[in-house]
Parts: sequence; structure tokens; C-alpha cells
Amino acid sequence: MSTLRVTAERVTIHPHPNADALELAQVGLYRAVVAKGAYRDGDWAVYIPEQAVLPDTLIDELGLTGRLAGADKNRVKAIRLRGELSQGIVCRPEALGGVDLAAAHTEGRDFAAELGIVKWVPPIPVHMSGNVVAAAGLLPWHDIENIKRYPGLFTAGEPVVATEKIHGTACLYTLTPDGDFVSSKGFGAKGLALARDDKNLYWRTVLGHRVPEAAAKLAAIFGAERVGVFGEVFGQGVQDLAYGAKASAELPGYAVFDVALSDASGAVRWVDAEELEGVLAGLSVRLPTAPRLFAGPYDEATLIALAEGRETVSGTAAHLREGLVVRPARERRSDVTGSRAIGKLVSDAYLTRKGGTEYE
Repeated sequence: MSTLRVTAERVTIHPHPNADALELAQVGLYRAVVAKGAYRDGDWAVYIPEQAVLPDTLIDELGLTGRLAGADKNRVKAIRLRGELSQGIVCRPEALGGVDLAAAHTEGRDFAAELGIVKWVPPIPVHMSGNVVAAAGLLPWHDIENIKRYPGLFTAGEPVVATEKIHGTACLYTLTPDGDFVSSKGFGAKGLALARDDKNLYWRTVLGHRVPEAAAKLAAIFGAERVGVFGEVFGQGVQDLAYGAKASAELPGYAVFDVALSDASGAVRWVDAEELEGVLAGLSVRLPTAPRLFAGPYDEATLIALAEGRETVSGTAAHLREGLVVRPARERRSDVTGSRAIGKLVSDAYLTRKGGTEYE
């Protein structure tokens, strides 16, 4: 999931091809359906992204009562309106009064708190949870921002690697000199790990795929104090897209998508995207990896198109593709997000599928 920020943005207006009374307001590479004439090209407005949970007062003001997602009809979700994908909400909430939106944009002001907007946190099913313990040495995983929200994340022609984004649950494994930790993304963000339990989904996956052995070899190769192996656990019983695997099986579906290395000072570096497959393939313990779908110069249109289509994880193209995760071939930081240069592109078909699950 992405970081929730409700910000002031300048919009570009496009005609809606299938509705005379509607238009499309573009923010970054996102487009949101708006009433025709509500905004002019170049106007400033507030952008509320997907996965935002709105208070009833704001829902009522925007005329969205009963029209949002979730059991309480209060969550922003991508939808198609008259055939066009609408992602997020473009608006000018009355609560902001005469706020100078252009200045707010320059300041990087986040309106979420004052508008009462919070980030939707997916529920954790019972079979994926467990008893938790403090884990100060855990290497956490961070939210990946959507390239459509931050189109300047990569530059045209920059060497990148794109892997398939797998719809499962992130499994965080950290090997330390004093032991190891297994956690989910949600628990890991709180500095918590799951107590060892051979029946727990995450522990079964880590032990079944011999992740601790692989991490020990990586520590020896790189002289690392701590090693973080980040992978996606998937299969029937985890999410609605199963890739032909079963979470209840002795060996649940699993694919590594990142490896972090920490030295004695605590500094963390990531294995370069262009080297990750080769590094893991060179271990005597073979860990499955997320399928690499592209390696070459960054081209926005090419990668947006590649995010669509059928999955390649199962080998049978059993269902639609969730999207892509894009990294620079060589690890670097981004001035756009102030953190790692890593972004995702999510397929339109995935966003608008029926009966989808979003457990964390």
C-alpha cells in the first residue's frame, strides 16, 4: 500500500469521452472523474487518494453518501464511471475555507488530519495473525508509492528492473546475531514480530522454503550483521488471487522480492535489483523470486502497458496480473519521495475486479 497524503495539486482537465456532463481531472498520472465545468485546466484542488477513509460529514458534503467502498461506504476505491477509470477524489472541501492551495502545495501540506481522513488498514485474518513479541532488530518493509502519483520517481531512459507484483501478504524475515524474526508488514511497522509457531502461515512459509539457511549464507557472503529477506506469501486462503497455490499446503506459495543488508553500525543497504536474481541463484538454498518482466531503459508508457495482462507466477496465466514493482537497476534514493527509489504500477483490471480481498 502507498502512504496516505491528502494534498493540494494542480489539475489538468480532459474531456470524458462517454459523458457530456463529466470531465477527467488529472493529478500526476491519475485521473478522477469530476462534474463538467467544476474545474478549469491549471486550477488547484485537493486530491484524496485511494484507500482513504472519509468522515461522514465530508462524504455528505461531496455528495458521495452510499457511493464509496467498504462495509461503511466510506473508503475511496478505484471505479469505472461511464467506462473511464476514476482513481481518487478531486475536490475543494468547505472546511479548508480560503486556504491558498498553491502555497499549500509548495509547502507540502498534508490535509488528512484536519479533514478527518485516515488510511484504510486491511484486516488480518485469524490464520495469518498470531502472538507478537517486541523485535527491535527487525528490518521493516516500507510502503511503495504509486508511480502514477509520483511520475518523477524515475527518469526517462534510466536503467530499471520491473518484477511482477504478487497479490499475497508480505513476509518479513530478519536474521540477527542473536536470533531471527518473522513478521508481517503491518506488525513489522510497529516493531513487532510473530512468536515462533510452526502452524503460523508466515513461519511455515519461512521454514518450508529454508529462508533462515539462505539468510545465513547471505550474511557470510556480504559480511552483514543483519540480513532481511522480504517475500510475498500467496495461495488460496491468503487473497482472492491464488496463482495455483494453497496457503494450507505444507509449502505455501512464496517469492522473494527484496533483500536488505545491515552492518554493525546499523546502516542498511539493499541488494541491487539487477543483481538480486543472480545473488539468490548462487546460493545452495534456492529461493523462488518474483518474476522479472522487464529490464532496460525506463519508459513510462511501456511499463504502464506491461502492468496489465495475465499473471506469470503460476506458469498457467490463471488470472489477471496485479501490476509491477519498478526499481532502478542500481539502488538509489529518490528526491521525489525522500526515500528509496521504488515504485509500483497497478493494473486497471486488478483495481476494478469484483470480490477482491486486501488483507495485510
